[in-house]
Amino acid sequence: MTDTNELRAAALENKAWPYEEARKLIARYPDGFPDAGVIFETGYGPSGLPHIGTFGEVVRTTMVRRAFESLAPGVKTRLIAFSDDMDGLRKVPDGIPNPELLRANLGKPLTVVPDPFGTHPSFGQYNNARLQAFLDGFGFDYEFLSSTDCYKAGMFDRVLLRILENYNEVINVILPTLGPERRATYSPFLPIDPVSGIVLQVPIIARDVAAGTVTYVRPETNESVTVPVTGGACKLQWKVDWAMRWVALGIDYEMAGKDLIDSVMLSGRITRVLGARPPEGFNYELFLDAEGTKISKSKGNGLTIEQWLDYGPPESLALYMFQNPRKAKRLHFDVIPRAIDEYADFLGKYPEQPIEQQLGNPVHHIHEGAPPAAALPVSFSLLLNLASVAATDDPNKLWAYVARHAPGTSPATHPALDRLVHHAARYARDFVVPGLSRRAPAPQEAAALRDLDTRLAAVGPGKDAEAYQFEVYEAGKAAGFENLREWFKALYETLIGSSQGPRMGSFISLYGLDETRALISAALARDLP
Repeated sequence: MTDTNELRAAALENKAWPYEEARKLIARYPDGFPDAGVIFETGYGPSGLPHIGTFGEVVRTTMVRRAFESLAPGVKTRLIAFSDDMDGLRKVPDGIPNPELLRANLGKPLTVVPDPFGTHPSFGQYNNARLQAFLDGFGFDYEFLSSTDCYKAGMFDRVLLRILENYNEVINVILPTLGPERRATYSPFLPIDPVSGIVLQVPIIARDVAAGTVTYVRPETNESVTVPVTGGACKLQWKVDWAMRWVALGIDYEMAGKDLIDSVMLSGRITRVLGARPPEGFNYELFLDAEGTKISKSKGNGLTIEQWLDYGPPESLALYMFQNPRKAKRLHFDVIPRAIDEYADFLGKYPEQPIEQQLGNPVHHIHEGAPPAAALPVSFSLLLNLASVAATDDPNKLWAYVARHAPGTSPATHPALDRLVHHAARYARDFVVPGLSRRAPAPQEAAALRDLDTRLAAVGPGKDAEAYQFEVYEAGKAAGFENLREWFKALYETLIGSSQGPRMGSFISLYGLDETRALISAALARDLP
């Protein structure tokens, strides 16, 4: 077991990005940490359901939090999951029941809009409950805060009054970024009209710093209305709101997507106007679809978290989020198998690595410094090939092959492998089998297949993967393949129906000698085109 001091010393030098981020927080407090500890935040807009980006932001922030805790043991930390549920509902989301109920309440705070599902007091609270269930399902340690609750409870009052006092300085940060028309009407305060209940974007015609109020003209009646800026009577435009939240809650760290770089900069400047220091953090890259186009929730061109978890375990998704967060990555179904096998590879290497390599190993961060023991006798890609060739999505049938290949394994003894068997069956059924097309072998390939069949028969059943792999190599070399990659490609295309495939020795051991020889026989029986 690694000594805590040894781990900390290694972490202080480690180049894994969570440690690099954690060191920013160490440098933030050179004279000692505040009694409140270090506070991390991740934000959520509850006009829609949690999505894969929500998971990415929370899991990455958690990785930084745990890295910091290893560098500063004993310092308290908190992760706030903040819901902007006081925002006005701008449009009716697609696929929502009772859309007319939402349409009649456009512009009102989400926590005032009725719940179209009929299970919660408001649409905002419905989505907040979904968010918390989502985070709880992954075991995240967080503290949930509602914007509505914070505004109404007076948690933001002190900073709201400070914004009113520094009104001109605050708006002068934002105004240069706006067009002439918007600049003429902009105000950081959005009154919530006492009559209509709508969050208004209207010019502020007067403000009283001593009374803590602002005055606007109600659009429908053209009358002047004065409301306090405190107690939930107003909310803030979001860039100012973000800065206000950082100051009021004492946020030390928050990351954001690359599309929010300008917003982070502006909110940081407003934070300084208010006499505080912006949080540390970094801007992560956005996800791309299969064609390399930015993923859009409205277009639906991305991969949902539910879809990923249909075909792969959550650890594989966490690995995908850990790797290269500052690099734009394709988020499509075909990235899942690689993520699963890479996770298994990292997990298998971890116990034997020196501490320096362990701290850079993704599984160290995925499992908060305590990765589970793992022994997976079969890779996910091999399971996919097996499911494809066996033409089955029945996990029980796949287990029959696995148990023969690795005696003593079962769903009860290897639950992690059992999960992969189920994932592989579904993935092969939906994405692999429909695209398989076995071709006939060319003359050189046919001769090599006949030779391989003879060699495998001589080896006999029940041998290990290495014995079969040796004969696969020998058959390819004897057939005169200058590049054995061409031989393996021929095996995949004629026996499996894909241009890529598994290590053939392992496949033969798993699928069975007689079954593999039957594949060879079927390939040789095909007519050349």
